[in-house]
Amino acid sequence: MPRILSIDYGQKRTGIAVTDEMQIIASGLTTIPSATAIAFLKDYFSKEKVEAVLIGEPKQMNGEPSESASVIKGFVTHFTNHFPDMKVIRVDERFTSKMAFQTMIDSGLSKKKRQNKALIDEISATIMLQDYLTRKMF
Repeated sequence: MPRILSIDYGQKRTGIAVTDEMQIIASGLTTIPSATAIAFLKDYFSKEKVEAVLIGEPKQMNGEPSESASVIKGFVTHFTNHFPDMKVIRVDERFTSKMAFQTMIDSGLSKKKRQNKALIDEISATIMLQDYLTRKMF
């Protein structure tokens, strides 16, 4: 069974998570510079079967698009130009960064490690993906 990949795209960094082959568990894959995202994905897709890609959709509390929505929309357009056959699923990413930070605290990471924004992005992508998998099952 092909994997599902999750992207937490940001202006500087992009967190990436992926499912196992059974699409049961989401795991953080990496955080990369956003400028290298398409090249990274081309390489990854050449090695792994991926059936869909989740891309976070940033929203404000009232449901309106956040300030970063236009940057992410540009990335989605760029992504679909490079991968026209890949299924793209947009998912609400509200609170994922806060949840990622809380996860780091709960797991006992030191204050210095919790300041690692790349790790927060990777955990955010993992949370988005695991939430999607949970909703997909029920």
